[in-house]
Amino acid sequence: MKTAVIGAGWAGCAAAVEATRLGHHVTVFEAARVPGGRARRVDNQLPDGTALQLDNGQHILIGAYAETLRLMADVGVDVKAVFLRLPLTLQLPDGSGLKLPSWPAPLDALVGIACARGWSWRDKLSLLKLAMGWQLGGFRCAPHESVASLCRKLSPRVMAALIEPLCVSALNTPPERASGQVFLRVMRDALFSETGGSNLLLPRVDLSALLPDAALAWVARQGGEVRLGTRVQTIAPAAAAPGWQVEGESFDRVLLACPPSEAARLVQDGKGHHASMAATWLAQTRALAFEALTTVYAVMPGASLPQAMLALPATPEAPAQFVFDRGQLGGAPGLLAFVISASVGDNATLTRQVLAQGERQLGLKGLQAVQTIVEKRATFACTPGLQRPAAQIAPGCLACGDYIAGPYPATLEGAVRSGLEAARLLA
Repeated sequence: MKTAVIGAGWAGCAAAVEATRLGHHVTVFEAARVPGGRARRVDNQLPDGTALQLDNGQHILIGAYAETLRLMADVGVDVKAVFLRLPLTLQLPDGSGLKLPSWPAPLDALVGIACARGWSWRDKLSLLKLAMGWQLGGFRCAPHESVASLCRKLSPRVMAALIEPLCVSALNTPPERASGQVFLRVMRDALFSETGGSNLLLPRVDLSALLPDAALAWVARQGGEVRLGTRVQTIAPAAAAPGWQVEGESFDRVLLACPPSEAARLVQDGKGHHASMAATWLAQTRALAFEALTTVYAVMPGASLPQAMLALPATPEAPAQFVFDRGQLGGAPGLLAFVISASVGDNATLTRQVLAQGERQLGLKGLQAVQTIVEKRATFACTPGLQRPAAQIAPGCLACGDYIAGPYPATLEGAVRSGLEAARLLA
């Protein structure tokens, strides 16, 4: 079938590849000139004028992201070359915290917990007891239970040093508002399922080069069409259902892989909302709340961290939860990326707070801000009992994205899985 994929983020790229593989003729429309959506390349420069490639947000993957890694390999990405792969490490600048050994799962998690530096045996036992309870319960909890409620019996140290950073990094939602069930799914897949599932995969290349560039090139080689810098203004049902018109051009199917607000606009303008299925989809999409994600890039000649990624003790005045040494990841020497998940505040304030945090917690005097990127609608708020919209909108019209109903939060793996599934529903 002739299929339009509107949006070339990670979900759209996955959908385009899978639809092409299934024999459809795909045309990809992307408003931006750089593919990747909320995980894409941003061109900038250092204070001395040196050209620099950043990302619109510092992202990582984990070993459990099986579908994403498989897709990357399928379109010709050398997975081993583009990532620095490390055992899960959530250590603070003083060396305290969790570091898993390179052992089979779940033994790596159990040994890592038992050997966590700076934790008392009471801290470790509280986590081991809770983890065993999760396993015995099949990693399920009441639908409306929050992460904070789920972990209420943990010691304050473990809550602050492990659960809070894991929760905000995976769900981009604070524990008191985050879905306990979604968090348990992430914990099961990452820590207690396959060996290597908890490994951190830190990108050595920009996020567009990590998958979108290769995916779109693959689609083009198979005869598909990629239209970057082309924003779709209207879609409309064709006279012969279930066909659709995209900017007056006829397609057998249309797949909306754009942000939820943009997808809702197109559905509304396309008069697809008259169908009861589309009305439900629109209501659920418009009910989604969103969380911001801020990345502060800063540089200091000679700056280097003990390892490529460190956890940071975050407070309202020192908001970054993680810092990445981009110099150890193939980037400019001395370039650091500070990440604030579920961020609150304006660009200037966050930048000032992070520079002060870098000096106080890392001893880096003289950090210079390069760029602060605030994605105000980076992810949906992954709250307990959230009803996420389905992939099917109306006959011949589907949606994909990390916000579509599924077991994962707003992650790259969630986006890729949604894109693959939507492509398989096109028939």
